[in-house]
Amino acid sequence: MSARPRTKNTPHPLTPTEEQRQGRGARLAQVDALRGFALLGILMVNITYMASAYHGTGLEDPGLGGPLSEGVRWLVAVLFETKFFLLFSFLFGYSFTLQIDSAERRGARFTPRFLRRLTGLFVLGGIHAVVLFPGDILTLYAALGLILLALRRIPPRTAIRIAIALPAVTAVGYALLALAVAHAGGGGAIPSSEALAAAEATEALRGGPASVIGAHLQQLPDVVVLLVFFQAPSALAAFLVGLAAGRRRALADTYRHPRLLRRLQWAGFTAGLLGAVVYADASLNHPESAYQLFALGLDVITAPLLAAAYAATVLRLVHGRCGRAVVTALAPAGRMSLTNYLGQSLVCALLFTGFGAALIGRVPPIGVAAIALTLFTAQTVASRWWLTHHAYGPLEYLLRAWTTLSIPPWRTRGTRSLQP
Repeated sequence: MSARPRTKNTPHPLTPTEEQRQGRGARLAQVDALRGFALLGILMVNITYMASAYHGTGLEDPGLGGPLSEGVRWLVAVLFETKFFLLFSFLFGYSFTLQIDSAERRGARFTPRFLRRLTGLFVLGGIHAVVLFPGDILTLYAALGLILLALRRIPPRTAIRIAIALPAVTAVGYALLALAVAHAGGGGAIPSSEALAAAEATEALRGGPASVIGAHLQQLPDVVVLLVFFQAPSALAAFLVGLAAGRRRALADTYRHPRLLRRLQWAGFTAGLLGAVVYADASLNHPESAYQLFALGLDVITAPLLAAAYAATVLRLVHGRCGRAVVTALAPAGRMSLTNYLGQSLVCALLFTGFGAALIGRVPPIGVAAIALTLFTAQTVASRWWLTHHAYGPLEYLLRAWTTLSIPPWRTRGTRSLQP
């Protein structure tokens, strides 16, 4: 049977209904697809840190060099690092507005519910950071969520102004620090203790569970510094952009704004990509230098542009001829993002640490990237199967139960559509 042609008056199959545009609780496939896409990008970055204790130090992991490895590291640094946590953060802020609407529809007090949600995220993130992967994002989100809660009533324009100011101030701070380092004539040399620390961390992560957890605890102070001084301002800015977008239901009718999406792509794939190249060059070829500090400041400004270009591309694909395929590929994993995010770390811990195969430092970057793509594909298939039988992912169910202090439905009565 041939498909019925779509006439001029027939809406696109992924076009939201009026109820969805007004934000009355209908789930938007494009939001889930964006979240799934962000989840893939986060995995591509996190797995590089779990596969090698040398990653991020500016040193090459012994035995994992060569042109192919260099090329993969370069691509990951340019296309993935510092971009996808911004997209995930934007969606956190956007979903925040949906949660406010949900509480209002049910006549529930929002603040206690959201505070319980943040405590749940913090506990899960703390366990994640200690046991599986120190580079956890959930604890940061839980802390910044308090600021988002306090600012929830600010006008969208004010939210955007603050969101612009935060990375601007951060970039200026990095620029001043770069000037100070350059004036002092320091930087550019990696301390010899760095190689020793990475080698010791590798051996510890290949040990038993106690050794692995001990290595994670030793890494946590450095991770906290990175989160507070680099990721936190950018994540909060993305929260606020998401808050402003959610107030205007911007993702409910993106199909009506093709010109805006094209402009985001143009800006991101030019200025954003240029900044990403500078960041990658400084991180991989000039670590511990004033140039790297300058590049970090530049990246704080340009990474959001590239993240926005990625988002615009996904949204255009969702509303294009391949919309159903894009939703099918990305939305199931996005609907179960918490379960999949922690599940990724669990699988990687079993592969790379002494919890399992202890492959840290033994898989070249191309193999690590292949593992990431395979794992995400498996998660998408598993998520789609799970959601045909269950209303929520396992950890989403537990978090919702704690948030609402109720018992949500565990199973669905039939197959749930992933369309809006």
